[in-house]
Amino acid sequence: MPKSRRLMELMMTVNRKRRFKVKELADEFGVSARTILRDLQELSELGVPLYSEVGPNGGYQVVKERVLPPIAFTEEEAVAMFFAVHALRHYSSLPFEAESVSALRKFYLHMPGDVRDRIDRMKDRVDFVTPTRRGDAPGLALLLDAAVHRKLVVIAYESKEEGAGTRLIQPACIYANNGFWYCTAYCFLREGFRVFRCDRIREAKIDPSGAEPRELGDVRLSRREAAEPREPVRLRAELTRAGVQRCESELWLAPMLEVREDGGGAIDRDVSRGDIPFFADFFIGLGNEASLEEPAELKETIRRKLIEMLARYG
Repeated sequence: MPKSRRLMELMMTVNRKRRFKVKELADEFGVSARTILRDLQELSELGVPLYSEVGPNGGYQVVKERVLPPIAFTEEEAVAMFFAVHALRHYSSLPFEAESVSALRKFYLHMPGDVRDRIDRMKDRVDFVTPTRRGDAPGLALLLDAAVHRKLVVIAYESKEEGAGTRLIQPACIYANNGFWYCTAYCFLREGFRVFRCDRIREAKIDPSGAEPRELGDVRLSRREAAEPREPVRLRAELTRAGVQRCESELWLAPMLEVREDGGGAIDRDVSRGDIPFFADFFIGLGNEASLEEPAELKETIRRKLIEMLARYG
């Protein structure tokens, strides 16, 4: 194997392993330990952050903030990667904001001039529209880290129903929908899963008490359905084909839909009583594309809101 190819494969191998011994690499590449030592020295000079540990259990290790090996992209792959990152620009907050800007800059600056020209022309021809929201969500990185590493987080949260308060939560995941960021988490106050809008989290910090996190299992909850209904009421509605299509565009609502072969559909699900004002506005927006059957209090809320609208425009 040519030395240049061996160095490239060695770089990818040590990044994958992170911890290794010289002998195992020598056996894997079919060369002597002396050759591997020289190769590791060259990788270190090229910027791969290696350090060695002595002793019977020693060896080499790649530091945590390691530099990934170079990857060869085709022109089409490079353009696709550029626009995948470029699509995030409409979000006022990202859990990896600085990193995404840096990655985009690297992709652009290191491309050949003709590829950059192609990207510049494509910028005026393609976009990934996301509503621009005013509220920032500065705690996204902390919430994501807590979800990955099973940490408890103390948040100062401001809800529409209950006002401002402090919660102890264990995040399960974060997700973006319609320009907003949401965090699905186990709430220790409510003793169940809740979905928190991240721009309403005024402050977030890792819980200093050292309390044990819950075993959430393989939880990947990323929709409004993850929240257990509080004071549940049954919501039943019939939808036209157009109504189904409009509901399918709502990430939180899509799992609640029952779609029939003719394209129409229905909703039949327990929802929280506190969400009735929200559902009233939503069904008013659907107009004649939906026929609400229950609950009666949602019908009454819709009726009252429509009367208020008529009075305003009468």
